[in-house]
Amino acid sequence: MNATVSPAQAANPASNPRRKKALTTLAAVVVLGALGWGAYEWLVASHYESTDNAYVQGNVIQITPQIGGTVMAILADDTDFVKAGQPLVKLDPADARVALEQAEANLAQAVRQVRTLYANNGTLGAQVALREADASRSQSDITRAQSEVARAEDDLARRQSLSGNGAVSGEELNHAKTTLANARSALAAAQAGSVAAQASIRAAREQLTSNQAMTDGTSVENHPSVLAAAAKVREAYLATQRVALPAPVDGYVAKRTVQLGQRVAAGTPMMSIIPLDQVWVDANFKEVQLRNIRLGQPVKLTADVYGKKVEYTGKVAGLGVGTGAAFALLPAQNATGNWIKVVQRVPVRVALDASQLKDNPLRVGLSMDAVVDITDKNGKTLAEAPRDGALAQTQVYSTQDAGAEREVQRIISANLGHVVRAGQGAAVTAH
Repeated sequence: MNATVSPAQAANPASNPRRKKALTTLAAVVVLGALGWGAYEWLVASHYESTDNAYVQGNVIQITPQIGGTVMAILADDTDFVKAGQPLVKLDPADARVALEQAEANLAQAVRQVRTLYANNGTLGAQVALREADASRSQSDITRAQSEVARAEDDLARRQSLSGNGAVSGEELNHAKTTLANARSALAAAQAGSVAAQASIRAAREQLTSNQAMTDGTSVENHPSVLAAAAKVREAYLATQRVALPAPVDGYVAKRTVQLGQRVAAGTPMMSIIPLDQVWVDANFKEVQLRNIRLGQPVKLTADVYGKKVEYTGKVAGLGVGTGAAFALLPAQNATGNWIKVVQRVPVRVALDASQLKDNPLRVGLSMDAVVDITDKNGKTLAEAPRDGALAQTQVYSTQDAGAEREVQRIISANLGHVVRAGQGAAVTAH
């Protein structure tokens, strides 16, 4: 029995085999493509995590005055390259100079006042010795007055014994009584003088003790009053040095806002310095990408400004401890019924090669593409030890007070005049 043949098949008997072959070929291509993609994903893509949500970051160092003043000169502008220690802005030094002169005068006065304290030790010691001599004389006067009283009493007693026989007249007897009364008065006066002398000794010793309390255990140079005045001189001297604002590091000027003649207060932002040789990249990876990222993993980066021709080599320096939303000024509050899950991103810091930055410098804020090689997963996700040294430091401010100590010693030496050792009451003249 013959099979039924449609008119289309009769007209084109070879159409079904060709169609079948085409479908088979297409299916083979799809299968091969899927196998190829799977092989690529397993052998290559699974070893990398990438993101285009990455941006160049850097230290933006604000230049702010440590003292207030009027801007007299601006020595750098936006885009200028500056070296560490180079003056950027100068303020009017008149107020600082006046304050320094006043502090120097106060130090000189303090030195002379302390010298007076040491000199008073000798004066007060001499007064104590003088009062003690007066007391000794008063005691001698008492002894002498007592002898006179005893002699007057004997004389009166002898005359009284003779008055009964008429050997002594009444006038002589009265004279003897008067002499005794005068002797007793002299004794009382001497005793009163002795009491006054002892009181004077105690007062003089108290004055000496009080003055010695201000000088014992120290010298003129190390006296608290002199040290306090010297500290004011150092403070004023520093103010004269701070009228010139130096660049703390090498870098480029940005965000200049200061204007000539402007009255600025301490801490007012005037401009910023950006060291472009110290930039890094913050690559924001999705939550699901973080599971395989470790510290020290190599990173390949490209910048939109240079295109794919320039490739930077970096490494993972750290993973953020929170998402960007967590540290926002107004964090999102999702404790409501209208909740939609949003994939969060965590910043991953990528350190760059300084030599590559020198050849192809980057700017803060530029977009980057970052690809992390996650083949090695043995590293840590968080740092476990503190940083060995300073993240950043400068030495441009360390020498500003170098001349302050010399100025202090000059003023002390000019007003000292005497060399006084600790514990000594009198000063020794230096010749």
